[in-house]
Amino acid sequence: MCGIVGAIAQRDVAEILLEGLRRLEYRGYDSAGLAVVDAEGHMTRLRRLGKVQMLAQAAEEHPLHGGTGIAHTRWATHGEPSEANAHPHVLNTLWWCITASSKNHEPLREELKARGYTFVSETDTEVIGPSGELGAETRRDSA
Repeated sequence: MCGIVGAIAQRDVAEILLEGLRRLEYRGYDSAGLAVVDAEGHMTRLRRLGKVQMLAQAAEEHPLHGGTGIAHTRWATHGEPSEANAHPHVLNTLWWCITASSKNHEPLREELKARGYTFVSETDTEVIGPSGELGAETRRDSA
């Protein structure tokens, strides 16, 4: 299990996201993370190992500003509990979280590595971004 919360507002959403994670913490307590986008389009991500309170403390030390965001609390299925394995994951301007697991992530990861992608986590989730990007490129090339 995991929990995901998103927010869009005309004010900073970090506290909204953290409150949402607090309410979803029973769904995952191995790690937590959030990402926000400010009015200029700058994206900032913060992830921490452990409970949501660890992420909240980090957000106090490193405030996140932006009116759009996503947050995730993780119960590890693939990949050990670690900051690198915490969501959201990022690839260029794409940020994502999921609450599912992928049965075929290892062959996908190997295929993507052979195509030049690098990975920073051990999670099955991280293959989603490059897989989507590769699929989009394939569709563009065949059009």
